[in-house]
Amino acid sequence: MAARPTWQGHLKLSLVTCPVALYTATSSSERVSFHLINPETNNRIRMVPTDPDAGPVERSDLVKGYEVSKDEYVLMDDADFEKVKLESTRTISIDRFVDADEIDRLYWDSPFYVVPDKGPGAEAFAVIREAMREADKIAIGCLVLRNRERQIALEVRDKGLVAWSLRPHDEVRDAGDFFDDIPSVEADADMVAIAEKIIGQKEGDFDPSKFVDRYDEALKALIRSKQKGGRKLVEAPEPEDTNVVDLMAALRASLKGSASGGRASSRTSTKKASAGKTAAKKAATRKKAA
Repeated sequence: MAARPTWQGHLKLSLVTCPVALYTATSSSERVSFHLINPETNNRIRMVPTDPDAGPVERSDLVKGYEVSKDEYVLMDDADFEKVKLESTRTISIDRFVDADEIDRLYWDSPFYVVPDKGPGAEAFAVIREAMREADKIAIGCLVLRNRERQIALEVRDKGLVAWSLRPHDEVRDAGDFFDDIPSVEADADMVAIAEKIIGQKEGDFDPSKFVDRYDEALKALIRSKQKGGRKLVEAPEPEDTNVVDLMAALRASLKGSASGGRASSRTSTKKASAGKTAAKKAATRKKAA
């Protein structure tokens, strides 16, 4: 089944406009999810909208209300929301361009794939995309998504664009509220040097495909076990805090362990390389003999 667009409208750069569609770039369909069950009957609990005076009501008959004072609401239906038509309801207008590192990572939120929609707008889309690629800039604009106007950042990716919704400034908490109370401790220079070596030994490329949600996998295993009548539990030991006395010893042991792991990996690579050379020599010898 083809994905349905989250938003459809136009992308606009000055006087250049093209129709585009946004698709959610992430999916949570593979996660373990649960329903509320009544253990007495094994029936799934249904959440039924209920009016305290009238009793159960149809969800389709409900409207939204904004509370202006205690138990006093301004009611809004779909027609009311249609009356609020900003340009960003149907158009992503690019306001400015910035360098990617100018946007604090705390503000990046949800990603969406942006593709040219059906029609003759593919060429205009390509012009905007390639101009952004050459300039190596992030485009900043706005759009109304799920009844909220959101600031977005657009970046080039392959043949398309990725739109990241950006969190509003007032939603990002001040780091000082949390970090200011961290005690000022001067780290021992020798310990820092050993920690830097450990970091160097663990340096590598980021590969998200290597990550497996072990908690999710353990839940699935437990579910399979319970299906078969078992009650297998997966428990992990709680790590102990490293105290000041043992800190240097722990660092040295970590460095030694990382180094031995690295040497083992190197030996494996050397063995593979040697095996490859030997195989190549044998193949060459057979070819000469023939």
